[in-house]
Amino acid sequence: MMTLTDRSVSSQADYQRLADFLNLCEAATYREYFFTAEELAHDATHPSFDPVGDRRLWEDATGQLVGVASLWGAKEPIDGFLERHLSLRVHPDWHSRLEPEMLRWGESRLLQIGQARYLPSKLYVHSRDTEGDRLSWVERSGFEYERRFLTEARSLLDPIPPAQLPAGFQIIDNTRRVPAQDWVDLYNQTFIDHWGFHPLTVEQHEHRLGEADYRPDLDLIAVSPDGTLAGFCRCYISIPTNAHFGRCEGWISSLGTRRGFRRRGLGRSLLLAGLHRLKAEGMDTALLGVDTQNPNAAYDLYHSVGFAPQFAWLSYAKVMG
Repeated sequence: MMTLTDRSVSSQADYQRLADFLNLCEAATYREYFFTAEELAHDATHPSFDPVGDRRLWEDATGQLVGVASLWGAKEPIDGFLERHLSLRVHPDWHSRLEPEMLRWGESRLLQIGQARYLPSKLYVHSRDTEGDRLSWVERSGFEYERRFLTEARSLLDPIPPAQLPAGFQIIDNTRRVPAQDWVDLYNQTFIDHWGFHPLTVEQHEHRLGEADYRPDLDLIAVSPDGTLAGFCRCYISIPTNAHFGRCEGWISSLGTRRGFRRRGLGRSLLLAGLHRLKAEGMDTALLGVDTQNPNAAYDLYHSVGFAPQFAWLSYAKVMG
C-alpha cells in the first residue's frame, strides 16, 4: 500500500497546486466550478478561517496531491454548539479509500477547537444525493441527515417579468458603497430566523467585497421610502468558470427581505431585477441554491418565476464532545 503524508498549506505556491487539484476533481465529478489560485488564497484570509489549522493536504510518495480537507464555519457557537462544515475532495484514483481518514482529521480538529473553548461541537458534511457510496460511509460514521438543498436554474432567454416595487421603494446597487454596518444589519435582520444563521460581521462583509468576482453593480439593495435598507439581491458571475466550461451562467448568490418588510413583493422584485442584470451582462442562464425547508417560502417564489431543480445536496451532522 502506498504511503501517504499529510500537512498544512505551507506557501503561496500551494494555492496553484490546490487549484489544479480541485479542477481535476471537479472535471471528474460535478463540473460546476473552476478554481483559481488567487481565489483560494483570498478565501484562506477569511476572518473565520485558520489557513494553517483548518486545511489539510494529503500527498503520495511522489509528492502528488491526492486529497484536501477544509473546515469552514463561524467562530461563535450556534444554539450552544461550535459548528463546522467539512469539505472533502479526493483524487479520482483514491475515491472511497481516503475519505475515512480525512473525516477523522476533521472530527479531531473540531474536537480540539471545541475543547479549548469548553463547547460541544457539531460537524457537517455534504453530498450530492446521487453519491450513494459517499452517503453510505457518512452514515456509517455516525452522521445523521439534517437538510436538503436544491440547485435550481432558469433560462434568461425566456421573457423576464418587470420588477414592480411597492410605492415609494427603489432598488439601488452598491457602486457608491452602502455603509458596511448598515448592510450587515440588513443581512442579519433578513436571515436571523433561517437555519444555521450566525451574525455576519463587518470584517466578514468587507472580506466578501474583496473577492475577485464581486461586482458592486450586481449587488442590489431595496430602499424603503424612509431610507431603511429593506432587502437585497446579490448576484455574481464567475468569469473563469464560464470561460473554462464555455458557459454563460450567473448566480443569485443571496436574496432576502428584512423583517418588517416581508409579504410586500420585495423579494420577487429584487429577484427579477437581479435576473435582468444578469441578462444584461450576456448571461443565458441563472442559478441559485435554496433550502427546501426555507421558512419564508423562497422555494415557491423561485418556482413562480421559472426556476427548476437541477440537483440536490444533502447535509449530514454529527454531534461531538
